[in-house]
Amino acid sequence: MRMTRLMDIAQRYSFIFLIASTSLLKHVTSTDRPNIIFILADDLGWNDVGFHGSGQIPTPNIDALAYSGLLLNKYYVTPICTPSRSALMTGKYPIHIGMQHGVLKGAEPRGLPLNEKILPQYLQDLGYSTHIVGKWHLGFYKKEFTPTYRGFKSHVGFWSGHHDYFDHTAVEEPYWGLDMRRDMNAAWELHGQYSTDIFTQEAIKLIENHNTSQPLFLYLAHAAVHSGNPYNPLQAPDFEVAKYSSIADYNRRRFAGMLSKLDQSVGHVVKALQKTDLLKNSVIIFSTDNGGPASGFNLNAASNWPLRGVKNTLWEGGVRGTGLLWTPKLNRPGRVSSQMFHITDWLPTLLSIAGSDPSNLTNLDGIDLWEALRDDKDSPRRTILHNIDDIFGVSAITVGDWKLMQGRSFICKVQLTMVRGMDGMDHPEESGCMTLVQ
Repeated sequence: MRMTRLMDIAQRYSFIFLIASTSLLKHVTSTDRPNIIFILADDLGWNDVGFHGSGQIPTPNIDALAYSGLLLNKYYVTPICTPSRSALMTGKYPIHIGMQHGVLKGAEPRGLPLNEKILPQYLQDLGYSTHIVGKWHLGFYKKEFTPTYRGFKSHVGFWSGHHDYFDHTAVEEPYWGLDMRRDMNAAWELHGQYSTDIFTQEAIKLIENHNTSQPLFLYLAHAAVHSGNPYNPLQAPDFEVAKYSSIADYNRRRFAGMLSKLDQSVGHVVKALQKTDLLKNSVIIFSTDNGGPASGFNLNAASNWPLRGVKNTLWEGGVRGTGLLWTPKLNRPGRVSSQMFHITDWLPTLLSIAGSDPSNLTNLDGIDLWEALRDDKDSPRRTILHNIDDIFGVSAITVGDWKLMQGRSFICKVQLTMVRGMDGMDHPEESGCMTLVQ
């Protein structure tokens, strides 16, 4: 009888110990997960960063991450904004979720399908505190499509594809209205402040106020260097633009000012991570969403040299992305990565870095490349479906060292008309495009 009671007590305490051990294990696992900082530039070209050999516009902070981390030399994105963001968030090719053609307009009654589980939701399940700062562009015609209903705890930024960097209005003919949000509310109080500065300050605030009992996922999706509204597309503080008087082309000079502010933002964010002691257990990704719109396309002045093509084409200049990965977890950092990598691969790769097993997610197009990147092993990816667009009639796929393109490539032949702006003056506005067979 006494022996039975002792065994009973021992079993009871063993059960309590098991519960306590499991709870402790979960706590340790959660706090040990790395912080993930994903910085997405908008419309940045291949030849717009120093680490690709450009000496025209200094990008020292971005370059420092690339040179001390992993420079992704065979990294591919999709050719335009909304499809790229949908691929990043879902780990699926846009063709598989109905997002393969064009960008979402502000008044369109659609968005990233609600039946798709997306990156911040996966990370929330792993205990992450998830935040988005900046551009969303995945739908907002119903509140259920907006960021704070899709796995993000907070959002300061805008929902559409572009806006004015100072007054934060978005012009999409025939509509024109404010697009700067704080969660679900209009952020009128931010009027007059430069968007890149707003997003940088908000990111720093989130880092400084972060509760370290949880890992942090910060998705910093800049407006820069996307053009703003047609009446003043390339906006940067005058003192930044003045630094680039050696650049003869006026639009490229203004673009340089925008890019300079973006590079400074990267430096400020890294400094905040270091100051709060979060950097030693962080993963930082810097990526563009698509190739650069060059030579006036989209009223912009990016450069993809020596790659052929621009944003919204399936040539290398439209889909080969500027990207890097930085983390202390890399073996032999300071490498140029030759592994084939696609933007859909970020979701499973980041889940793997966070200690999860993405192999159970059988419906993804993305592949877990963490081991290949960390240890400089061969990439398991051999093929990239760049897109199939049956409206434009163009498709492209890369298999190994070969790329097949079929159909027409979209080229915008700009026609300008003068429109009256809010300042009472006439400004040029792009009014016509056509597709050409190449």
